[in-house]
Amino acid sequence: MSRINIKGNVMSEATAAPPCLLVILGAAGDLTRRKLMPTLYAMHRAGHLPAAFVILGMARSEMDDAAFRAAMRSACDSFGAATTDAEWPTFAQRLHYQPGNFNDDSAWQTMAARIAELDAQHDTGGNRMFFLATLPSLYAAIAAQLGATGLVYSHPDEDGPFSRVLIEKPFGHDLASAQTLNRSLHEVFREEQIFRIDHYLAKETVQNILVLRFANAVFEPLWNRQHIDHVQISAAEHIGVGSRGAYYEESGVLRDMVQNHLLQLLALVAMEPPLNFTANRVRDRKVDVFRALRPLIGEDAYRDVVLGQYAAAADGSVPGYLLETGVAADSVTPTFAALKVQVDNWRWQGVPFYLRTGKRLAKGCAEVVVQFRSIPFCVFGGDPACARIAPNRLVLSIQPDESVHLEFATKTPGHGLAVETARMQFDFHDRYPDAPSPYQRLLLEALRGEQLLFARSDGVEMSWRFITPILEAYADHPGAEPYAYPAGSEGPVAADTLIARDMHAWQALGGCRLKTERKK
Repeated sequence: MSRINIKGNVMSEATAAPPCLLVILGAAGDLTRRKLMPTLYAMHRAGHLPAAFVILGMARSEMDDAAFRAAMRSACDSFGAATTDAEWPTFAQRLHYQPGNFNDDSAWQTMAARIAELDAQHDTGGNRMFFLATLPSLYAAIAAQLGATGLVYSHPDEDGPFSRVLIEKPFGHDLASAQTLNRSLHEVFREEQIFRIDHYLAKETVQNILVLRFANAVFEPLWNRQHIDHVQISAAEHIGVGSRGAYYEESGVLRDMVQNHLLQLLALVAMEPPLNFTANRVRDRKVDVFRALRPLIGEDAYRDVVLGQYAAAADGSVPGYLLETGVAADSVTPTFAALKVQVDNWRWQGVPFYLRTGKRLAKGCAEVVVQFRSIPFCVFGGDPACARIAPNRLVLSIQPDESVHLEFATKTPGHGLAVETARMQFDFHDRYPDAPSPYQRLLLEALRGEQLLFARSDGVEMSWRFITPILEAYADHPGAEPYAYPAGSEGPVAADTLIARDMHAWQALGGCRLKTERKK
């Protein structure tokens, strides 16, 4: 399999990735077990890892290499593709472990010596990536230790060895904490060495937003306020908070989903054409969108934002949020949000963007719906033909199935002029059944040093600048409690009222079709 990079060079998946030592900090935790190690094993099986690629785990748990390899095999069997005796041994040889406390200076010295030993043994050329699979509260302290131990190269030599750091969201708790975290990271790493992971950005449909817009002359001329009526961006989850109740109490839906995933999708839909598809040019245009977001401050936050919290299911089969483990009995943490967002620039003035996301909804799926304006005049003789002409819609389904479909009007067969809506669909997995997973794509792009799929510091701060006033408005308003909605429903009725003010309605989510009959 081959690919073309942004410079136009053809390269194979195996040869494009350079040698590297990947250091996983927090290697005994859930993120490593459930996501990171199964992904790395899948990349190994697919031949996406270079021959000179070694993994060193660090955590407080006392283990040697053999015990770590056994634990990681169990993790891959439980959360990824089942391992085989034919393939596992070659992957296991990549795995090493060094116990240590992140607060212990001597542990970091031991780690540095182990890194030097493995680098020489496996010929990784001094290249190293540090994956912080830890609590976000430890990011700054770990970065400081990496710098103090001399494990991070400060030189910008493109021909020399590299050192990079990968971190998972959340990137701060509000604007002030995001700025503090960025300052701490920048004391050790240059911005081009920092890879902030938002897994939504690696989904094929999300990336295809840009290709659909800028590689098809049929769409981009219409991509503006004159032809688009409104945009809906939805991310519905069928599951609840599960075992993450304590985390969710500190986060809530605005921090967990809107500040990152939904605003990133909005930026891709609304951004201006970049000069080219290098990472910084694309991210420049995304930041422009964040700068153009109309602030939701004070009364605007109450008018154009609806927050909800799931209650028990109507049949009692699912408990409400207040009964979840780790959740306070009087919690007002929202698990649902619907927002009307305006992008104040020439292209989008007057076009509303409606965002909604929530837990314990009827089904789980995510999609972007671009609804075009209605035809200005119907020439088909009035009702019933004209009444059946729905506006054109471009729907990008992100999960569970990645696909794109376009809805347009056609004539039904037979006598007379009857009109109905037809649907033309493209499914990614039908066309590309062996495409790598989003997480594989993120790790491979980080290994190659490509930052297009990763968030940049100014973009993170600008998105927090939009969300933080909303958080403050509701924190400072004791009476603004979230609306209760039954688990398994479509969310609070107030969300329907929000969009109905503009004579619009939420579209049924394509990949899973939320129930259309609402329980009042």
